[in-house]
Amino acid sequence: MLTSHWTRLTCLTTLLILFSTVAGLAAEKGPELGQPDIGGPPNPILFVTQFPIANDFATIGSTFGNHISRISRVGRGGDLYVLYPGGELCNVTRTNGYGEAGVFQGENAIAVRDPHVHWDGTKALFSMVIGAPTQQFDVTVEYWQIYEVTGLGACSTTAISKIPNQPEDFNLITPIYSPDGRIVFTSDRPRDGRRHLYPQHDEYESTATNTGLWSLDPATGTLDLLNHSPSGVFSPIVDSYGRIVFTRWDHLQRDQQAENPAFETFTWASEEPDAAIIPFAETFPEPRLPEPGSNVNGLRINHFFPWQIHPDGTEEETLNHIGRHELHDFFSRSFTDDPNLTDFIAAVSGRVNPNSVLNVFQIAEDPTSAGTYYAVDAPEFETHASGRILRMSLPPGQAPDQIALSYVTHPDTDGVVPDGDPPPATHTGHYREPLPLTDGSLYAVHTSETRGADNEGTRSAPQPRYDFRIKQLTASGAYFEAGAPLLPGPGIVREIQYYDPDFLVSYNGPLWELSPVEVRSRPQPPILSTPLDTPEAQIFAEEGVHTGTFRNFLAQRDLALVVSRDVTTRDALDRQQPFNLRIPGGTQTTGAGGIVYDSLYMQFFQADQIRGIGGADDPAPGRRVIAQIMHDPAVSNPPTAGPAGSVTLAPDGSMAAIVPAERAMTWQMTDPAGEPVVRERYWLTFQPGEIRVCASCHGLSSADQAGQNTPMNPPEALRHLLQFWKAQNGDIFGDGFETGDASAWSTSSGR
Repeated sequence: MLTSHWTRLTCLTTLLILFSTVAGLAAEKGPELGQPDIGGPPNPILFVTQFPIANDFATIGSTFGNHISRISRVGRGGDLYVLYPGGELCNVTRTNGYGEAGVFQGENAIAVRDPHVHWDGTKALFSMVIGAPTQQFDVTVEYWQIYEVTGLGACSTTAISKIPNQPEDFNLITPIYSPDGRIVFTSDRPRDGRRHLYPQHDEYESTATNTGLWSLDPATGTLDLLNHSPSGVFSPIVDSYGRIVFTRWDHLQRDQQAENPAFETFTWASEEPDAAIIPFAETFPEPRLPEPGSNVNGLRINHFFPWQIHPDGTEEETLNHIGRHELHDFFSRSFTDDPNLTDFIAAVSGRVNPNSVLNVFQIAEDPTSAGTYYAVDAPEFETHASGRILRMSLPPGQAPDQIALSYVTHPDTDGVVPDGDPPPATHTGHYREPLPLTDGSLYAVHTSETRGADNEGTRSAPQPRYDFRIKQLTASGAYFEAGAPLLPGPGIVREIQYYDPDFLVSYNGPLWELSPVEVRSRPQPPILSTPLDTPEAQIFAEEGVHTGTFRNFLAQRDLALVVSRDVTTRDALDRQQPFNLRIPGGTQTTGAGGIVYDSLYMQFFQADQIRGIGGADDPAPGRRVIAQIMHDPAVSNPPTAGPAGSVTLAPDGSMAAIVPAERAMTWQMTDPAGEPVVRERYWLTFQPGEIRVCASCHGLSSADQAGQNTPMNPPEALRHLLQFWKAQNGDIFGDGFETGDASAWSTSSGR
């Protein structure tokens, strides 16, 4: 879409022709910045400027829906910059011929986001959208795409190229380099790419969301879905241990919009484009609100938690298996008639962590302390995903029940001050995107605004309240607060006009400074793999089934295997769901006297994108995910007398089931009559050929409800499943199933 590529000039020469206002020119010319203060950034800082959007609902700075590329959601006129330690400020995109230099932003206009530096320190990935309407009411369609800038050592050596073989008709944002040589990013591409499912709507507001983490091999175009997220994932990083760490929106509850006829929600019979409309039926999880005469409490869950995954998409779980017990203030018990079950109240729980958080955004690892992470706890709305900064230490192996979060900025910086009320003296504004540097200093994006986001102007002449600048944080008593900005004066000022598309928007003022990253080299993270543990390897060996053969069988059919050793064991902190559990005629684990629950089946649910909105006569584009009983035709598990989509639990408490891969899954344990006993609270995605082992039903932080350690019994349910599998597939593999090596699956196996 570029009319031409400008001759690459030095930063200072190029800046002379980029801006039409004196203020803009003065803000960007390198010599006029002056030398950084002593203690300034030791390395170059790469960042972006954004047109300041006043509205905070599914716009560029929002907590969710921020991937949308429409010009009403992300204005044009921003750029990619690098500030060098000597004070030189380089507009990287303009130096390389991208963007509109004048006031009006037309077909060559750009917006830029999400720079991520390679560990060699010489190049970076970022996302850019190109194009804007050129006349009023002209609706244009553009998508965020991934680009790479190389030669970051000096402005004059930078070069920008578009990553080849990426999907071009979907939004691709937050790209990062993966240790396996691929590029990982988030995208709104439907799980299987079918256009009639676009966009996927989130589980809460039915707003267009991204669908999860994707992995691309640019050389071949091979594209894999690492995790299927019904409500979206955000801001992935690769930590020093090789884990992809990211924020995920967890909202596995029943459809709240079904309770309001105004939304005109309805259900398709399947994910097919010509599916019929069927009566709405939602059975998982329990209802949102308590029902009269029922012992079931209502379930509402809505938070943004830190998650981790291997670069090949395996081993997805919350970061170090951290959960609501470690982070939240309060949540309810599942049943009302069992005295053993209590509402969780952090203040009386005895947990180690003294500081609660609801949401965890924009995670960044401290380069001076591996496994220490900075993040932002922000409200879901009103602040453009800005709030208070927190710090947590979660290296691999750190028990989640031993975590102790600390607030870096004052706790009050999480709050929104109502209009007309004076802010407390301790409220120093709102913070986002913390940036710990190699010299131990800490920077962050900051606004001194304490109220909620709003527009003090008009749609045509906006005056957004929030004025995000990158600033160094300095100590003030027990907490840190914003100090001097990275760029002096008003920052980067531009006069901009564009059609949004119904109105001509005119703005003359500072642009937001977002997404700062340090340009530095660092050791390449390792490529992670997970060996099959001894109890499961023993069963494979005793049954004469080669793990590689079995994994390939699953991968070719887009399936995975999930195994648990003893589902009667649960984390000692979890007193909100039943924990006195028994397999009829088999093992049991109890943590107190009183009611003991018989559990016989594990029932699985798959995330089907079949929920519509806007009425069946004229539905809105796309669909929302709801949990449906597992029905994938490729799945074949041993026969059971249990409810549909279930497997029978073995007398030793173990469970084994083949499930669909690359589709979000969840489950519940039921009694012999098929009534739910314990319900999973999250979605999880498994990879083709993955063998995923969860030793307990609720993974143990340190001990189970009876004070015992992780169960190590060879799971008899796995033996039963392998025997069934051999009987079903003997004609494929012959009568002899090679015992072979039951070692780890490499990251390339089964893909």
